Amino acid sequence: QMQLVESGGGLVHAGGSLTLSCAASGFDLEYYAIGWFRRAPGREREGIACISSSGGSTTYADSVKGRFTISRDTAKTTVTLQMNGLRSEDTGTYYCAAWYVERLTGFTRLTPEPYHYWGQGTQVTISS
Repeated sequence: QMQLVESGGGLVHAGGSLTLSCAASGFDLEYYAIGWFRRAPGREREGIACISSSGGSTTYADSVKGRFTISRDTAKTTVTLQMNGLRSEDTGTYYCAAWYVERLTGFTRLTPEPYHYWGQGTQVTISS
């Protein structure tokens, strides 16, 4: 069964850091671009970061640019989202998603439509 599993969420104070991980089960991520999305209470789902299948391109939402960093390991099994300078508005459920692009490319996307697989989410809560 093909699954994505997020981990690393938790409760931190404003200004703190968290590292989220996205691991694939049942498939490897080699030909997938990986995106991170979040849904805050009362708000629509937001695409915040994406890394291309090649690992050479990344895209960030303005709301997290300069604070969050997405990366992927060379074994193509895990994608990490390093979150620094956390703010109360970063509170929400964070999801990773995989978009099959058939080959190693520089494609990135922060909209949910092309993504084929989604994790169950991990909760991030920032206390002020």
